[in-house]
Amino acid sequence: MVKPKNTDDAVMIMVRKLFAESKMSLDQLGQKMGYEGDVSRKAVWQFLNKTADPRVSMIRRFAKAVGVSVRDLFDKK
Repeated sequence: MVKPKNTDDAVMIMVRKLFAESKMSLDQLGQKMGYEGDVSRKAVWQFLNKTADPRVSMIRRFAKAVGVSVRDLFDKK
């Protein structure tokens, strides 16, 4: 399970929460985000673990892959 980091903003905390709830593997999420082969796992791992300030394009890809709107990632629940 990917744990939130103290330096994370609310969006990345929500991203990690939705990823955990999705029950997808890193490979599955990466493929849904448009990555192929070995790149899919690495790209998603970096997005979830190394990104404190993700690009909007990554947020859009993630939202589409897990079936939520970008707005859902910014809403506080």
